[in-house]
Amino acid sequence: QVHLIESGGCLVQPGDSLRLSCAASGFTFDNYPMSWYRQSPGKERELVAGISKGVGWTTYADSVKGRFTISRDNSKKTVALQMRNLKQDDTAVYFCNAGSEITINSGDLTFTERHESEYWGQGTQVTVSS
Repeated sequence: QVHLIESGGCLVQPGDSLRLSCAASGFTFDNYPMSWYRQSPGKERELVAGISKGVGWTTYADSVKGRFTISRDNSKKTVALQMRNLKQDDTAVYFCNAGSEITINSGDLTFTERHESEYWGQGTQVTVSS
């Protein structure tokens, strides 16, 4: 049975840092691109950051570039999202995803990666408020 279990969400103040973690089980983690999405009330779910399988190329939404860092540990089957300088606009439920399409653009390197299967976690709430 597939599980993606997020943790780390909480209430923080603007400018704070927070680290989200996602623990995966039930599928071959190494073979999947991993992503973090978020959804705020009244808005569509959006891609925040993605990381490819293998080398671990990364991609970020423009709104979080330079503030968020995605990483993966294939030995532990975990993916993390380090968030810095949080803003009120970052308030959302954050979801861990395995398999959805990501596009990597790095210099001369451009490629798209996805898996035929896709899985979602239940989400973890991040609230940024003073």
